Amino acid sequence: MPAKALREARSCGLACLLIVSPAQAADIHDLRWLAGCWSAIGGDPGSGEQWTLPAANTMFGVSRTVRNGTLREFEYSRIAPLEDGRLAFHAQPSGQPPTVFPVLRLSADEVVFEALDHDFPQRVIYRQTPEGLLAARIEGLVDGRLKGIDFPLQRARCEASP
Repeated sequence: MPAKALREARSCGLACLLIVSPAQAADIHDLRWLAGCWSAIGGDPGSGEQWTLPAANTMFGVSRTVRNGTLREFEYSRIAPLEDGRLAFHAQPSGQPPTVFPVLRLSADEVVFEALDHDFPQRVIYRQTPEGLLAARIEGLVDGRLKGIDFPLQRARCEASP
């Protein structure tokens, strides 16, 4: 349990310990494994994501999908705390208005963000595999059936073009 949550729990007793969930106590630095450049496995060159290291309680991400040399999709993302302190994934795909997905669960190698009131997706998942790959996934209900789209990614060099 992070020190701040532990101090708050001690100040009000056992009842507070029962309501402090891992999602509420999540620290942006627990997501350092997400930082860096990731290329889409099986995707066209230039397809992938890039995430900044945590700083000022925020991480920024950008992704793009390229097919046959043409930009098909892009997304600007931000992971930052909400007013209540919970981390949230703020997604703005292809120029659409932002959608906020509060963190549902965070572990040493996985984070799940969820917004059940959103049409699709309702969940955004990032999981670091034992092989060092990044398994990104969006999922949710479409016409009452669970739909999921996987985005397998591998670490790539972050370098500027000449």
